[in-house]
Amino acid sequence: MTDTLQPPSLRGCVALVTGATRGAGRGMAVELGAAGATVYVTGRTTRAERSELDRPETIEDTADLVTAAGGVGIPVRCDHTVPADVRALVERIEAERDGRLDVLVDDTWGGDQWIEWKPIWEHDLDKGLRALRNGLESHLITLHTVLPLLVRRGAGLVCEITDGDDMFNERYRGTMFFDMVKVAITRLGKMLHDELSPHGVTSVSLTPGFLRSEEMLEHFGVTEQTWREGIAKDKWFAISETPHYIGRAVVALAGDPDVSRWSGRALSAGQLARHYGFTDLDGSRPEASRFFADAYFGDKPDADVADYR
Repeated sequence: MTDTLQPPSLRGCVALVTGATRGAGRGMAVELGAAGATVYVTGRTTRAERSELDRPETIEDTADLVTAAGGVGIPVRCDHTVPADVRALVERIEAERDGRLDVLVDDTWGGDQWIEWKPIWEHDLDKGLRALRNGLESHLITLHTVLPLLVRRGAGLVCEITDGDDMFNERYRGTMFFDMVKVAITRLGKMLHDELSPHGVTSVSLTPGFLRSEEMLEHFGVTEQTWREGIAKDKWFAISETPHYIGRAVVALAGDPDVSRWSGRALSAGQLARHYGFTDLDGSRPEASRFFADAYFGDKPDADVADYR
């Protein structure tokens, strides 16, 4: 199977992808660039300074990939837990783009190092609260500061990037602080519908499936070219997907003149792939949520993953 679908053109559109240093954020930024958009990419790791995560990926690298894909990548160092940083970002968009913003992809997280898989009374309280600050407070600060750009135009798309659609949100994720962040972000996409739709702005929450991020590939000891070798370590890895898959979901939404039909919905990359017809880089259409609903949580433990790709 080959990927022949042409993405919609977003030439002239301005997008902001927060938390775009790596993973899903990078994939979404690059795919927006491939569709022709100008993309502001934010994060805390630059070529001059790493964040506390101490990973090598940088916002400048992401911006270069956006430009190489056909768009215009603009890196902006921004800590989204710091209101002054986000205000400076908005001021830059106002100055450079006359305040135009068509797409906000709210993807900050950076909380994995603060999560302990323990009951709340055993979890380090400071770490748990830090995870809430990194993962949820950052979204609220961003929305409070950035949304006036879209409301003023009376148009646009907001994607709240989370972990898990409604099927997963009905189940406990194993530790309270992580579960609270992800369910809350999913809920943001729904609440924003009531606040933004009267102003012509569409909001959704959007989740990838089993994401083959840079860190996940390292964890499995594989590369994107050899990722299938990781299935021997974890059979569920067979349903995994690249960060470009959710990127193509964002592009499909941003290019849909009838995107308001999705407003307030909790969506997955796999669900949108079925609707819009895009694929992952290898031409497959992973449906991780449906697979896990059947094979992990449901009554089909021997389900063939090929039927969900």
